[in-house]
Amino acid sequence: MTSKIPFLRWAMILSAVFFLTATLNAQDYEQDEDQSLLDVINWQHGPSMAEMEDIAEIRLPGGYVFANKADAQALMEAMGNIVSNNELGLMAPETFAWFVVFEFSDVGYVKDDEKNELDADAMIESIRKGTEESNKYREDRGFTAIHVLGWETTPHYDDMTHNLEWAIKLKDDNGDLILNHNTRILGRKGVMEVTLVVDPDSMANVLPIFREHLNDFSFKAGHKYAEFRDGDKIAKYGLTGLVVGGAAAVAAKSGLFKWLWKLIVVGIASVGVFFKRIFGKKDK
Repeated sequence: MTSKIPFLRWAMILSAVFFLTATLNAQDYEQDEDQSLLDVINWQHGPSMAEMEDIAEIRLPGGYVFANKADAQALMEAMGNIVSNNELGLMAPETFAWFVVFEFSDVGYVKDDEKNELDADAMIESIRKGTEESNKYREDRGFTAIHVLGWETTPHYDDMTHNLEWAIKLKDDNGDLILNHNTRILGRKGVMEVTLVVDPDSMANVLPIFREHLNDFSFKAGHKYAEFRDGDKIAKYGLTGLVVGGAAAVAAKSGLFKWLWKLIVVGIASVGVFFKRIFGKKDK
C-alpha cells in the first residue's frame, strides 16, 4: 500500500522539511549507516539469476535487485506487514517504485479442475466477510482495519502456465487505497504466492512489466507442476480455495511510504545518500 499524496502537497512538504533541516547534511546520516535496515540487506543485483532456495528461480534483469528469504522477511516486518514465514524473496527495480514478494506454501499439488467454474461473485463476498472478521486481529495488533471494495481484476487461470491471477481493491480506515495484484503459480509440491505491491495509480503501467518478468520465473527440477507423480501430496482445496483461503487482511502488503517519511525528516540530502548507498553496492 502506498499513501496517495498529490504532487503539490508533496512539494509543499518537501520544501518545508528542507527549510527546517537545512543544517543537516549527508555526513550526519552516514554516521548512522549501521542503523539502516536497507543498508545491511544483502542485495543481489541484476543481471543475474536469483535463487529461491531449491524450489524456484527467476532471472533478475539489470537495474533490479533481489533480497533472499531472511532479508525479505526483515523488509516485510519493517514495512509494517504481517510476516508469513513463507517468504523466499523480494524483487524490485532499483528505484523501489514497486516490488514483488515471493512466498511458497507447501500445501501439495493443487488440482486445477475448477478452472472453468470460478464464481467471482461468491468469492468476493467470502473475502469481504473474512476481511471484516480479520480486522479484529489487525486492530488487536495495532494495524489499521481494511475493507474490500471489489475486484480490480477478477480471478482467471491460465492452464498453459498454471498461473492463477486476480487483484482486489481495498481501503483502510485512513482512507488509503490498497491494491495488491496476486498471482499463484502452481507447482508439484505447493504454490508460489507472488504479490505485486504498487501504487494504485501506477498499476496500469507496471502490470505489463511485472508480467513480462514473471515469464522468467520457473520452478526447479522436481518442483514443476508437470512432474506430478502418483503418491504426491494433494492439496485439500482447489483454485477457489487459493483465492478465498487466505484472509485479504493478511495478504495485503504495504510499501515504503513509512520509511520514506522517516528519511524525509532527516533532510533531502540524506535521502539521496541513502538510496545511493542502498543500490550502489554492486559487489552483492
